[in-house]
Amino acid sequence: MSGASQADELKVTLPRMSVAEYHAPYVAVWLADGKNKRVKDIAVWYDMEMENAKGEKWLKDLRLWWRRSGRSADMPLDGVSGATRRPGEHSIDLGNTFADIPAGEYTLNVEAARELGGREVVSVPVTLPVTSAQHQSADGESEIEKIELTLER
Repeated sequence: MSGASQADELKVTLPRMSVAEYHAPYVAVWLADGKNKRVKDIAVWYDMEMENAKGEKWLKDLRLWWRRSGRSADMPLDGVSGATRRPGEHSIDLGNTFADIPAGEYTLNVEAARELGGREVVSVPVTLPVTSAQHQSADGESEIEKIELTLER
């Protein structure tokens, strides 16, 4: 599903890996303010199918998100939590996600952690409100191949 981006979306590309035992990564996406405090959780992908909510046990491996938000969150987060994703490009429709956020400079963070793998955070700057089109992208090095943020007004 590459090609033209739709308005207000985040694309997260997870790399294909040649490893003996692959586990889909847990991923958290959140907006932080200039002091790196969480402003809003956007997505948390984890193993929601495990019996007795055991998948939540490994959310703490998303260390940065966990310290900022996760440890005080009541999982699953309505409209935010979802199942893990396989390698490839995944789009998150941001719709009105930023509508209630005060004007200012922010950072959109994407963190991925994988069992028997590593952990990585990739971030892009965001200026709110969106008064002109913004396109930001950043490449990861291990657990995240690339993130692309497109905001239009």
